[in-house]
This record gives sequence, C-alpha cells and structure tokens, in this order.
Amino acid sequence: MKLRQWQHDCVKKALESYQTQNHFMCLATPGAGKTVMAAELAARLIEMGKVDFVLCFSPSSEVNESIRASFSRRLQKRFDGLMGAIGSVYTYQSMSSLTPEFWQLLHSHNIFVIMDEVHHLKGTELNNANAWGEEVLLNIQNQACYTLALSGTPWRSDAAPIVLSRFTEPDNTIHCDFVYGLKQAVADDVCRKPNIALIDNDKIRLDDELESETFSSIAELLKGSGFSYKALINNQQVMHYMLSQGIEKLEQIRQETPFAGGLIVASSIKHAKQLYQILVGDFKQTACIVTSKLKHPSHIIEAFRQSDTQWIVSVGMISEGTDIPRLQVCCHLSLIKTEMHYRQVLGRILRVTSCDAQQAWLFTLAEASLIEFAYRIDQDLPENAVIVEQTEQQELNLALPHKPISTEFDHDLSSNLHFSEISLATKAATPPLLIDIEEENSYNLALLGGYKEQIVRMFDAH
Repeated sequence: MKLRQWQHDCVKKALESYQTQNHFMCLATPGAGKTVMAAELAARLIEMGKVDFVLCFSPSSEVNESIRASFSRRLQKRFDGLMGAIGSVYTYQSMSSLTPEFWQLLHSHNIFVIMDEVHHLKGTELNNANAWGEEVLLNIQNQACYTLALSGTPWRSDAAPIVLSRFTEPDNTIHCDFVYGLKQAVADDVCRKPNIALIDNDKIRLDDELESETFSSIAELLKGSGFSYKALINNQQVMHYMLSQGIEKLEQIRQETPFAGGLIVASSIKHAKQLYQILVGDFKQTACIVTSKLKHPSHIIEAFRQSDTQWIVSVGMISEGTDIPRLQVCCHLSLIKTEMHYRQVLGRILRVTSCDAQQAWLFTLAEASLIEFAYRIDQDLPENAVIVEQTEQQELNLALPHKPISTEFDHDLSSNLHFSEISLATKAATPPLLIDIEEENSYNLALLGGYKEQIVRMFDAH
C-alpha cells in the first residue's frame, strides 16, 4: 500500500513516541486518509511483535465498514473478530454491551486500540465523562498496550475535555502528537481546495399581522426579527434557489467528471423529502434519500457510492468518516450550526480522486455563524481564495407565523440515539448557540455539557 508523505511521517513519529508513551493523538483534516495511516501503523506494530490484536472503535456502522475493509486489505487477514482474525471494529454505542470477558483481552494480550473521531469521547475522569468516555477510562486507558486517537476536528462544541487528551498551558488547548492541517493537505494535492458559496439576499420583506419590514441580508433578518433559521431553510424559495446553484455547479463538473455527485444535508426526514421532490420533480435530477429510519441505510450509501446518481439527500447519515470520493458539491441545509459539524460536512467533498476536475463546492446560507466558519477556512488557506458571495436577485417575501411555534423537534437522528435532557418546551427561550450545541451533541450521540464552541490550537510535539 503506497502511503502519502504525511501518512509515512505520522507512522514514523508514532513508532518513535511509543518508545516512551503508550498513547498517540493524530489530527488530520477530514478527507486526508487517517484510516489508511492507522492500518499501516497497526501493520508495523504487528510486524515488530509489539501487539497481538487490533481493536477499532468508531461512531457509526458505516464508518466501521470502511475501517474493516482498509485494515483487512493492509493486514492481509480477516478483521471481523471471528476465529483467525487479526482484529475487529465496533461502534462506540456497542461498548456498553461488551462483556467483562471481552475486556479481559486487554489484560491477557498486547492489544492496540484505535479510537476514530475521538472527540465523541468525553472526560478525563469518571465524574466528567459521558457514557462512551467512561468505557474508555474503565476498560482501555490503563489496559491497552498502545492507543491511537484520530480526529479531524479535535474539540467538542460543549468545550468538554476529550478522553485520553493532554492539555497545554496556559490556554488549556489540546495537545496533538501529529498535525496535518487543511493547508498542507491542499498544497500536497491530498485534499481538494474548497470553494464556499455564501448565499444571501438583499431584498427581504417580512410581513406580520400589523406591518411589513425589509432586511438587506439574511444575517440582518435572523438577528433583527422573530423569523427563525429553521423556517428559512424550509422556505420553498430558499430551498429552490440553493438547490439550483448546487445543480448548476454539479452539471459543470460532470462535463469533465461524469460520475461526480452531490450531497444535500437536510434537517429532518420531512425536510429531506421536500428537497428530494424539488430535485426530482422541478429539476429532473436523479437522487436518493438516506436516513437512519431506513432498514439498511448503508446499502443505499454503498449503491450511491458505486453509481452515477447525481444527488444523495442525507439526514445525519453522511458525515464524519463516510468516504464517497465522487462527492464534489454539497448544499448545507442542516439545523446544526457548529464549527465541528461544518468542517465535517465540508470534509465529505474534499477527498481527491484520479479525475482531472478536482473542484469542491459547499453552498450555505449567509447566516452569521456559517459566515464566520467560512472565513476561518479562508484563513486556513491564505494563498487560495475560498469564499464566493452570491446574492439572489429575486425578492424574498416571508411572513411570521400567526400560530404559536410548535415545540416539535426534528432531529437528524435514528430512533435509538440518546437525546439531550434540555426540555423541548423551553427551546424557544434557549440561547441560539446552545440550540446548535444541543442539535450537534444529539446528532453525535454525546451528552450536552457546556455552552460555547472551543476552537483549539493544535501543537506538534516538536
């Protein structure tokens, strides 16, 4: 297996670090190839006689399939945990159902444990851990021969500590043993250069029962009125315009790369069905929907990965770790507005392929926090112009609802995910950023613990 230079460097540094420590944390930008690097590191440790067995944990069964395939291919052995296998992969959700006999393996054998997207695991000790973090602290932290933590976004939106992480003084930022950022990945042609289109409208009219107001931008509308972001992304004109821009860009790319595809990130199943109808009915696009309510969502994702279907509409199913390299356009219409989720969504369209046209386009509304995240990406790539501002010319006519706002809460979640304990009835009074954190942590199956986004600075061990 031919390694990229960063993967080779990371494996070398990890092996050096394991001479004096048993934990290694790698930050690599989404789409850079963390799984391949981890498989190579596992192979080297096995060849050196350092470990007997490899255990991987990830946030979802879809990511597990990718891990299983990569490790089996590199290690030339089964990776399904059955007789004769060299390892196995499990979801974080399944940790609590693993038996004491299973965890005993870490006492009796030299086990290499890999935790993918480790930011899902909260806690440095039992009193500040979430359920998954507690399992790591109890069963892995002091028992595994070696551990490897992987992340593309090494922070939690609730600012809580991440399992097995070390923190640097004086600003308490996370220490990463190896860092491979977006700037390096784009320069090395490991990731596509992102283009972020911020969709705005300078002719917005909002009517209520008594009067009419005008706004010169979406940010001004959301700040200065009672009109919600949820109502905006569900507005027919907004959805139609956003999709039209994505479709136009995808058609341009498919002239050079016929198999290029697009991703629509929806806020709920109902929302996904609306977007699907616009794609298929109004724009005559080929499309499919994948949600956690379907019996075999992984089959739909795999079928889309291997097909030339133009669009896949996702409700919380195609996020971190899901590898569909032919995705090159994304329309972000999720309710979740945190930087961690934003960067993970962007990562879905950054994986390079062998095709000549390596464009990547993310379309979002020009909402205040999404604008801020876009400019941070732009700062990450000072030598590349990332942001494209687009203003719809047609006037946007909106109306405040005359009935009380429903407390029904649409989650991008499957029926078996853990919901936060914040009362849905008090949601309207909850600060906007806290709503975003609640959405993301429910989506990520984590427990809500704090109130502000922490943007961490990563430090190389040097």
